[in-house]
Amino acid sequence: MSSLEEPLGFDKLPNMSTIERIQRFSSGGCRPSVDDVGMGNCWIEGRCCSTSNSCNEQDEEYRTEAFPRRRHSRDFSQGDSFNLRTSSLGRNRMLFGHVCDSYLPDHQYNSICNVIEIRDLTNKFFRGIPKFVKIVEVGPRDGLQNEKNIVPTFVKVELIRRLVSSGLPVVEATSFVSPKWVPQLADARDVMDAVRDVGGARMPVLTPNLKGFEEAVAAGAKEVAVFASASESFSKSNINCSIEESLGRYRAVARAAEELSIPVRGYVSCVVGCPVEGFIPPSKVAYVAKELYDMGCFEISLGDTIGVGTPGTVVPMLEAVMAVVPVERLAVHFHDTYGQSLPNILVSLQMGISTVDSSVAGLGGCPYAKGASGNVATEDVVYMLNGLGVKTNVDLTKLMLAGDFISKHLGRPSGSKTAIALSRVKADASKI
Repeated sequence: MSSLEEPLGFDKLPNMSTIERIQRFSSGGCRPSVDDVGMGNCWIEGRCCSTSNSCNEQDEEYRTEAFPRRRHSRDFSQGDSFNLRTSSLGRNRMLFGHVCDSYLPDHQYNSICNVIEIRDLTNKFFRGIPKFVKIVEVGPRDGLQNEKNIVPTFVKVELIRRLVSSGLPVVEATSFVSPKWVPQLADARDVMDAVRDVGGARMPVLTPNLKGFEEAVAAGAKEVAVFASASESFSKSNINCSIEESLGRYRAVARAAEELSIPVRGYVSCVVGCPVEGFIPPSKVAYVAKELYDMGCFEISLGDTIGVGTPGTVVPMLEAVMAVVPVERLAVHFHDTYGQSLPNILVSLQMGISTVDSSVAGLGGCPYAKGASGNVATEDVVYMLNGLGVKTNVDLTKLMLAGDFISKHLGRPSGSKTAIALSRVKADASKI
Protein backbone atom coordinates (compact mmCIF):
# COMPACT_ATOMS: atom_id res chain seq x y z
CA MET A 1 0.00 0.00 0.00
CA SER A 2 1.24 3.45 -0.80
CA SER A 3 0.64 6.62 1.10
CA LEU A 4 -2.31 8.82 0.28
CA GLU A 5 -0.53 11.92 1.50
CA GLU A 6 2.89 13.47 1.21
CA PRO A 7 5.71 10.90 1.53
CA LEU A 8 7.54 10.82 4.80
CA GLY A 9 11.06 12.20 4.73
CA PHE A 10 14.17 10.06 4.62
CA ASP A 11 14.79 10.95 8.25
CA LYS A 12 11.62 9.07 9.19
CA LEU A 13 13.04 5.74 8.13
CA PRO A 14 13.73 3.11 10.79
CA ASN A 15 17.14 3.49 12.40
CA MET A 16 19.85 0.90 11.96
CA SER A 17 18.99 -0.95 15.15
CA THR A 18 15.44 -1.40 13.86
CA ILE A 19 16.65 -2.65 10.50
CA GLU A 20 18.98 -5.09 12.23
CA ARG A 21 16.09 -6.29 14.39
CA ILE A 22 14.02 -6.96 11.28
CA GLN A 23 16.89 -8.63 9.46
CA ARG A 24 17.64 -11.09 12.23
CA PHE A 25 14.43 -12.95 11.45
CA SER A 26 15.67 -13.77 7.96
CA SER A 27 16.34 -17.48 7.56
CA GLY A 28 17.08 -19.99 4.85
CA GLY A 29 14.69 -22.75 3.87
CA CYS A 30 15.50 -26.41 4.12
CA ARG A 31 15.86 -27.58 0.55
CA PRO A 32 17.52 -30.30 -1.49
CA SER A 33 20.79 -29.44 -3.17
CA VAL A 34 21.01 -28.66 -6.87
CA ASP A 35 23.16 -31.75 -7.36
CA ASP A 36 20.34 -33.92 -6.06
CA VAL A 37 17.33 -32.56 -7.81
CA GLY A 38 18.34 -30.32 -10.68
CA MET A 39 16.33 -27.22 -11.53
CA GLY A 40 14.17 -28.23 -14.49
CA ASN A 41 10.64 -29.40 -15.07
CA CYS A 42 11.61 -32.98 -14.23
CA TRP A 43 12.11 -31.98 -10.59
CA ILE A 44 8.79 -30.16 -10.54
CA GLU A 45 7.11 -33.32 -11.78
CA GLY A 46 8.68 -35.36 -8.99
CA ARG A 47 11.27 -37.13 -11.12
CA CYS A 48 14.95 -37.46 -10.36
CA CYS A 49 17.15 -35.37 -12.64
CA SER A 50 20.81 -34.54 -12.95
CA THR A 51 22.17 -31.00 -12.75
CA SER A 52 21.95 -30.82 -16.53
CA ASN A 53 18.15 -31.00 -16.22
CA SER A 54 17.95 -34.23 -18.23
CA CYS A 55 16.18 -37.19 -16.66
CA ASN A 56 18.15 -40.28 -15.79
CA GLU A 57 16.19 -42.96 -17.61
CA GLN A 58 18.27 -45.92 -16.45
CA ASP A 59 16.71 -45.79 -12.99
CA GLU A 60 13.15 -45.64 -14.34
CA GLU A 61 12.23 -49.20 -13.33
CA TYR A 62 13.26 -48.52 -9.74
CA ARG A 63 11.29 -45.27 -9.64
CA THR A 64 8.25 -46.99 -11.10
CA GLU A 65 8.40 -49.60 -8.36
CA ALA A 66 9.24 -47.16 -5.58
CA PHE A 67 6.47 -44.68 -6.37
CA PRO A 68 3.32 -46.57 -7.45
CA ARG A 69 0.80 -43.78 -8.04
CA ARG A 70 -2.31 -45.76 -7.26
CA ARG A 71 -1.08 -49.13 -6.05
CA HIS A 72 -0.95 -48.31 -2.35
CA SER A 73 -2.20 -51.73 -1.21
CA ARG A 74 0.85 -53.79 -2.02
CA ASP A 75 1.31 -57.28 -0.58
CA PHE A 76 3.35 -57.03 2.63
CA SER A 77 2.78 -60.67 3.62
CA GLN A 78 6.24 -61.83 2.56
CA GLY A 79 7.64 -61.63 6.04
CA ASP A 80 11.15 -60.32 6.55
CA SER A 81 11.47 -59.27 2.92
CA PHE A 82 9.70 -56.05 3.86
CA ASN A 83 11.19 -54.31 6.85
CA LEU A 84 9.03 -51.28 7.52
CA ARG A 85 11.11 -49.42 10.02
CA THR A 86 10.44 -45.87 11.15
CA SER A 87 12.88 -43.28 9.86
CA SER A 88 13.32 -39.51 9.73
CA LEU A 89 12.01 -39.44 6.18
CA GLY A 90 8.41 -39.83 7.31
CA ARG A 91 5.62 -41.67 5.59
CA ASN A 92 7.21 -42.10 2.19
CA ARG A 93 10.32 -43.72 3.67
CA MET A 94 8.17 -45.99 5.84
CA LEU A 95 6.07 -47.19 2.92
CA PHE A 96 9.03 -47.98 0.76
CA GLY A 97 11.58 -48.80 3.45
CA HIS A 98 11.85 -52.36 2.17
CA VAL A 99 13.55 -51.14 -0.99
CA CYS A 100 16.34 -49.40 0.93
CA ASP A 101 16.71 -52.31 3.35
CA SER A 102 16.91 -55.00 0.67
CA TYR A 103 20.21 -56.69 -0.05
CA LEU A 104 21.05 -54.69 -3.15
CA PRO A 105 24.41 -53.59 -4.55
CA ASP A 106 25.62 -50.37 -2.99
CA HIS A 107 25.01 -48.27 -6.08
CA GLN A 108 21.42 -49.46 -6.37
CA TYR A 109 20.86 -48.96 -2.65
CA ASN A 110 22.09 -45.37 -2.80
CA SER A 111 20.22 -44.58 -6.01
CA ILE A 112 16.86 -45.79 -4.79
CA CYS A 113 17.19 -44.26 -1.33
CA ASN A 114 18.19 -40.92 -2.85
CA VAL A 115 15.11 -41.00 -5.07
CA ILE A 116 12.90 -41.58 -2.03
CA GLU A 117 14.56 -38.77 -0.08
CA ILE A 118 14.21 -36.38 -3.01
CA ARG A 119 10.55 -37.24 -3.48
CA ASP A 120 9.94 -36.68 0.23
CA LEU A 121 11.58 -33.26 0.12
CA THR A 122 9.76 -32.38 -3.08
CA ASN A 123 6.41 -33.29 -1.57
CA LYS A 124 7.14 -31.13 1.47
CA PHE A 125 8.04 -28.18 -0.77
CA PHE A 126 4.95 -28.33 -3.00
CA ARG A 127 2.43 -29.61 -0.46
CA GLY A 128 0.86 -26.25 0.41
CA ILE A 129 1.14 -24.51 -2.96
CA PRO A 130 -2.31 -24.01 -4.52
CA LYS A 131 -3.05 -25.22 -8.04
CA PHE A 132 -4.61 -21.88 -9.00
CA VAL A 133 -3.65 -18.38 -7.85
CA LYS A 134 -5.83 -15.32 -8.30
CA ILE A 135 -3.85 -12.21 -9.19
CA VAL A 136 -5.22 -8.82 -8.17
CA GLU A 137 -3.74 -6.17 -10.44
CA VAL A 138 -3.25 -2.87 -8.59
CA GLY A 139 -1.24 -0.97 -11.23
CA PRO A 140 -3.93 1.51 -12.37
CA ARG A 141 -4.52 2.61 -8.76
CA ASP A 142 -1.67 1.81 -6.38
CA GLY A 143 0.82 1.84 -9.24
CA LEU A 144 -0.04 5.23 -10.70
CA GLN A 145 -1.16 7.23 -7.66
CA ASN A 146 2.37 8.33 -6.75
CA GLU A 147 3.34 9.46 -10.25
CA LYS A 148 4.25 13.14 -10.16
CA ASN A 149 3.15 13.86 -13.72
CA ILE A 150 -0.57 13.46 -14.30
CA VAL A 151 -1.35 10.48 -16.51
CA PRO A 152 -4.16 11.31 -18.98
CA THR A 153 -7.46 9.57 -18.41
CA PHE A 154 -7.41 7.88 -21.82
CA VAL A 155 -4.05 6.28 -20.98
CA LYS A 156 -5.41 4.90 -17.71
CA VAL A 157 -8.46 3.54 -19.49
CA GLU A 158 -6.36 1.89 -22.22
CA LEU A 159 -4.10 0.35 -19.57
CA ILE A 160 -7.12 -1.13 -17.77
CA ARG A 161 -8.49 -2.52 -21.04
CA ARG A 162 -5.17 -4.16 -21.89
CA LEU A 163 -4.82 -5.66 -18.43
CA VAL A 164 -8.31 -7.13 -18.55
CA SER A 165 -7.66 -8.56 -22.02
CA SER A 166 -4.59 -10.38 -20.68
CA GLY A 167 -6.87 -12.50 -18.51
CA LEU A 168 -6.40 -10.83 -15.14
CA PRO A 169 -9.53 -11.54 -13.07
CA VAL A 170 -9.31 -8.43 -10.86
CA VAL A 171 -8.02 -4.99 -11.87
CA GLU A 172 -8.18 -2.25 -9.26
CA ALA A 173 -9.32 0.69 -11.36
CA THR A 174 -8.95 3.85 -9.26
CA SER A 175 -9.57 5.47 -5.88
CA PHE A 176 -12.27 7.84 -4.67
CA VAL A 177 -10.14 9.93 -2.36
CA SER A 178 -9.85 13.68 -2.10
CA PRO A 179 -8.03 15.17 -5.12
CA LYS A 180 -6.24 17.34 -2.58
CA TRP A 181 -4.34 14.31 -1.32
CA VAL A 182 -4.08 12.29 -4.54
CA PRO A 183 -4.33 14.58 -7.57
CA GLN A 184 -3.34 11.72 -9.88
CA LEU A 185 -6.69 10.02 -9.25
CA ALA A 186 -8.89 13.10 -9.47
CA ASP A 187 -10.42 11.65 -12.65
CA ALA A 188 -11.85 8.59 -10.85
CA ARG A 189 -15.40 9.20 -12.08
CA ASP A 190 -14.25 9.67 -15.68
CA VAL A 191 -12.23 6.47 -15.55
CA MET A 192 -15.19 4.50 -14.21
CA ASP A 193 -17.46 5.92 -16.92
CA ALA A 194 -14.99 4.88 -19.61
CA VAL A 195 -14.54 1.29 -18.41
CA ARG A 196 -18.21 0.68 -17.70
CA ASP A 197 -18.48 -1.51 -20.81
CA VAL A 198 -15.35 -3.55 -20.07
CA GLY A 199 -16.33 -7.07 -19.07
CA GLY A 200 -14.44 -10.14 -17.98
CA ALA A 201 -12.92 -8.80 -14.77
CA ARG A 202 -13.89 -7.26 -11.46
CA MET A 203 -12.79 -3.65 -11.06
CA PRO A 204 -12.83 -2.60 -7.40
CA VAL A 205 -12.06 0.96 -6.29
CA LEU A 206 -10.53 2.27 -3.08
CA THR A 207 -12.80 4.23 -0.71
CA PRO A 208 -11.34 5.90 2.42
CA ASN A 209 -14.66 6.73 4.07
CA LEU A 210 -18.42 6.79 3.66
CA LYS A 211 -18.31 9.86 1.40
CA GLY A 212 -15.85 8.15 -0.91
CA PHE A 213 -18.03 5.05 -0.91
CA GLU A 214 -21.11 7.03 -1.93
CA GLU A 215 -19.18 8.70 -4.76
CA ALA A 216 -17.89 5.34 -5.95
CA VAL A 217 -21.38 3.83 -6.01
CA ALA A 218 -22.71 6.85 -7.90
CA ALA A 219 -19.95 6.31 -10.49
CA GLY A 220 -21.01 2.70 -10.98
CA ALA A 221 -18.54 0.83 -8.78
CA LYS A 222 -19.55 -2.77 -8.11
CA GLU A 223 -16.84 -3.51 -5.55
CA VAL A 224 -14.88 -1.36 -3.10
CA ALA A 225 -11.87 -1.61 -0.83
CA VAL A 226 -10.93 0.00 2.49
CA PHE A 227 -7.48 0.32 4.01
CA ALA A 228 -6.26 0.25 7.59
CA SER A 229 -2.79 0.17 9.07
CA ALA A 230 -1.16 -2.09 11.63
CA SER A 231 0.99 0.89 12.66
CA GLU A 232 -0.51 3.65 14.76
CA SER A 233 2.02 6.20 13.53
CA PHE A 234 1.47 5.32 9.89
CA SER A 235 -2.30 5.49 10.28
CA LYS A 236 -2.11 9.00 11.69
CA SER A 237 0.33 10.23 9.06
CA ASN A 238 -1.40 8.51 6.16
CA ILE A 239 -5.12 8.99 6.80
CA ASN A 240 -5.08 11.46 9.71
CA CYS A 241 -6.69 9.20 12.28
CA SER A 242 -5.88 6.43 14.72
CA ILE A 243 -6.31 2.75 13.94
CA GLU A 244 -9.52 2.57 15.97
CA GLU A 245 -10.92 5.68 14.29
CA SER A 246 -10.18 4.22 10.86
CA LEU A 247 -11.89 0.96 11.78
CA GLY A 248 -14.94 2.94 12.87
CA ARG A 249 -15.08 4.62 9.46
CA TYR A 250 -14.86 1.31 7.67
CA ARG A 251 -17.61 -0.26 9.74
CA ALA A 252 -19.89 2.48 8.40
CA VAL A 253 -18.72 1.72 4.85
CA ALA A 254 -19.24 -2.02 5.40
CA ARG A 255 -22.79 -1.48 6.67
CA ALA A 256 -23.67 0.70 3.70
CA ALA A 257 -22.11 -1.77 1.28
CA GLU A 258 -24.02 -4.67 2.81
CA GLU A 259 -27.30 -2.88 2.21
CA LEU A 260 -26.41 -2.58 -1.48
CA SER A 261 -24.85 -6.07 -1.71
CA ILE A 262 -21.50 -4.56 -2.70
CA PRO A 263 -18.43 -6.63 -1.73
CA VAL A 264 -15.78 -4.94 0.41
CA ARG A 265 -12.11 -5.86 0.37
CA GLY A 266 -9.84 -4.87 3.24
CA TYR A 267 -6.19 -3.81 3.12
CA VAL A 268 -3.79 -3.86 6.04
CA SER A 269 -0.64 -1.81 5.54
CA CYS A 270 2.73 -2.02 7.33
CA VAL A 271 2.27 -5.70 8.17
CA VAL A 272 6.00 -6.25 8.71
CA GLY A 273 7.59 -2.84 9.20
CA CYS A 274 6.69 0.84 9.47
CA PRO A 275 8.81 3.81 8.32
CA VAL A 276 8.21 5.43 11.72
CA GLU A 277 7.85 2.61 14.25
CA GLY A 278 10.11 0.01 12.65
CA PHE A 279 9.20 -3.61 13.34
CA ILE A 280 5.46 -4.31 13.70
CA PRO A 281 4.46 -7.21 16.00
CA PRO A 282 2.40 -9.89 14.23
CA SER A 283 -0.26 -9.62 16.95
CA LYS A 284 -1.08 -6.06 15.84
CA VAL A 285 -1.49 -7.20 12.25
CA ALA A 286 -3.74 -10.05 13.37
CA TYR A 287 -5.91 -7.65 15.38
CA VAL A 288 -6.55 -5.28 12.48
CA ALA A 289 -7.11 -8.14 10.01
CA LYS A 290 -9.62 -9.76 12.36
CA GLU A 291 -11.52 -6.48 12.79
CA LEU A 292 -11.79 -6.05 9.02
CA TYR A 293 -12.90 -9.65 8.61
CA ASP A 294 -15.52 -9.33 11.37
CA MET A 295 -17.02 -6.21 9.82
CA GLY A 296 -17.67 -8.13 6.60
CA CYS A 297 -14.63 -7.77 4.35
CA PHE A 298 -14.64 -10.81 2.07
CA GLU A 299 -10.87 -10.69 1.59
CA ILE A 300 -7.99 -9.20 3.58
CA SER A 301 -4.85 -8.12 1.72
CA LEU A 302 -1.72 -7.99 3.87
CA GLY A 303 0.65 -5.30 2.61
CA ASP A 304 4.37 -4.95 3.27
CA THR A 305 4.19 -1.24 2.52
CA ILE A 306 7.90 -0.40 2.63
CA GLY A 307 9.13 -3.76 1.39
CA VAL A 308 11.33 -4.69 4.35
CA GLY A 309 9.87 -8.16 4.84
CA THR A 310 11.76 -11.41 4.37
CA PRO A 311 10.44 -14.97 4.59
CA GLY A 312 11.70 -14.98 8.17
CA THR A 313 9.42 -12.08 9.14
CA VAL A 314 6.53 -12.85 6.80
CA VAL A 315 5.95 -16.39 8.09
CA PRO A 316 5.29 -15.46 11.75
CA MET A 317 3.07 -12.60 10.60
CA LEU A 318 1.01 -14.96 8.45
CA GLU A 319 0.83 -17.50 11.26
CA ALA A 320 -0.63 -14.87 13.59
CA VAL A 321 -3.20 -13.69 11.05
CA MET A 322 -4.18 -17.21 9.95
CA ALA A 323 -5.00 -18.00 13.58
CA VAL A 324 -7.90 -15.51 13.46
CA VAL A 325 -8.82 -15.21 9.75
CA PRO A 326 -9.38 -18.18 7.40
CA VAL A 327 -6.47 -18.60 5.01
CA GLU A 328 -8.80 -18.65 2.00
CA ARG A 329 -9.80 -15.08 2.90
CA LEU A 330 -6.23 -13.76 2.82
CA ALA A 331 -4.11 -12.15 0.12
CA VAL A 332 -0.55 -10.80 0.14
CA HIS A 333 0.69 -7.47 -1.21
CA PHE A 334 4.47 -7.06 -1.32
CA HIS A 335 6.65 -4.14 -2.33
CA ASP A 336 10.01 -5.07 -3.78
CA THR A 337 12.26 -2.50 -2.10
CA TYR A 338 14.84 -5.09 -1.05
CA GLY A 339 14.11 -7.61 -3.80
CA GLN A 340 12.28 -9.94 -1.41
CA SER A 341 8.82 -9.97 -2.97
CA LEU A 342 9.05 -13.24 -4.88
CA PRO A 343 10.58 -15.19 -1.96
CA ASN A 344 7.88 -13.72 0.27
CA ILE A 345 5.16 -14.71 -2.18
CA LEU A 346 6.59 -18.22 -2.44
CA VAL A 347 6.49 -18.86 1.30
CA SER A 348 2.99 -17.36 1.39
CA LEU A 349 1.90 -19.86 -1.26
CA GLN A 350 3.46 -22.69 0.72
CA MET A 351 1.35 -21.59 3.69
CA GLY A 352 -1.82 -21.80 1.60
CA ILE A 353 -2.32 -18.23 0.38
CA SER A 354 -3.91 -18.27 -3.08
CA THR A 355 -4.39 -14.56 -3.86
CA VAL A 356 -1.52 -12.23 -4.74
CA ASP A 357 -1.58 -8.47 -5.40
CA SER A 358 0.87 -7.14 -7.99
CA SER A 359 1.41 -4.23 -10.34
CA VAL A 360 2.17 -4.42 -14.05
CA ALA A 361 5.72 -3.32 -14.90
CA GLY A 362 6.38 -2.93 -11.17
CA LEU A 363 4.52 0.38 -11.06
CA GLY A 364 4.21 2.06 -7.70
CA GLY A 365 7.41 3.11 -6.07
CA CYS A 366 7.89 3.33 -2.35
CA PRO A 367 7.56 6.97 -1.24
CA TYR A 368 9.29 6.41 2.11
CA ALA A 369 12.79 5.55 0.90
CA LYS A 370 14.59 7.37 -1.89
CA GLY A 371 15.35 5.02 -4.76
CA ALA A 372 13.21 2.21 -3.38
CA SER A 373 11.30 0.17 -5.90
CA GLY A 374 7.56 -0.39 -5.74
CA ASN A 375 5.09 -3.22 -6.06
CA VAL A 376 6.21 -6.60 -7.26
CA ALA A 377 5.79 -6.76 -11.04
CA THR A 378 2.83 -8.81 -12.24
CA GLU A 379 4.93 -10.22 -15.09
CA ASP A 380 7.47 -11.58 -12.58
CA VAL A 381 4.74 -13.17 -10.46
CA VAL A 382 3.11 -14.84 -13.47
CA TYR A 383 6.48 -16.11 -14.71
CA MET A 384 7.26 -17.67 -11.32
CA LEU A 385 3.81 -19.23 -11.03
CA ASN A 386 4.10 -20.66 -14.55
CA GLY A 387 7.38 -22.25 -13.52
CA LEU A 388 5.69 -23.80 -10.49
CA GLY A 389 2.93 -25.24 -12.64
CA VAL A 390 0.36 -22.98 -10.94
CA LYS A 391 -2.51 -21.76 -13.13
CA THR A 392 -3.38 -18.05 -13.33
CA ASN A 393 -5.26 -17.85 -16.66
CA VAL A 394 -3.09 -14.82 -17.49
CA ASP A 395 -1.50 -14.46 -20.94
CA LEU A 396 2.07 -13.37 -20.20
CA THR A 397 2.61 -11.98 -23.71
CA LYS A 398 -0.45 -9.72 -23.52
CA LEU A 399 0.51 -8.73 -19.99
CA MET A 400 3.97 -7.68 -21.17
CA LEU A 401 2.42 -5.59 -23.93
CA ALA A 402 0.32 -3.77 -21.32
CA GLY A 403 3.44 -3.15 -19.25
CA ASP A 404 5.33 -1.91 -22.31
CA PHE A 405 2.44 0.44 -23.12
CA ILE A 406 2.43 2.20 -19.76
CA SER A 407 6.22 2.18 -19.41
CA LYS A 408 6.62 3.96 -22.75
CA HIS A 409 4.06 6.55 -21.72
CA LEU A 410 5.89 7.15 -18.45
CA GLY A 411 9.18 7.39 -20.32
CA ARG A 412 11.10 4.74 -18.43
CA PRO A 413 11.95 1.03 -18.71
CA SER A 414 9.65 -1.56 -17.25
CA GLY A 415 10.31 -2.49 -13.64
CA SER A 416 9.73 -6.15 -14.47
CA LYS A 417 12.85 -8.29 -14.75
CA THR A 418 10.86 -10.87 -16.69
CA ALA A 419 9.67 -8.31 -19.25
CA ILE A 420 13.20 -6.95 -19.70
CA ALA A 421 14.75 -10.41 -20.04
CA LEU A 422 12.17 -11.75 -22.49
CA SER A 423 12.39 -8.58 -24.56
CA ARG A 424 16.15 -9.07 -24.88
CA VAL A 425 15.68 -12.70 -25.86
CA LYS A 426 13.21 -11.67 -28.56
CA ALA A 427 15.55 -8.94 -29.81
CA ASP A 428 18.51 -11.33 -29.95
CA ALA A 429 16.43 -13.93 -31.78
CA SER A 430 15.46 -11.39 -34.44
CA LYS A 431 19.16 -10.87 -35.24
CA ILE A 432 19.75 -14.52 -36.04
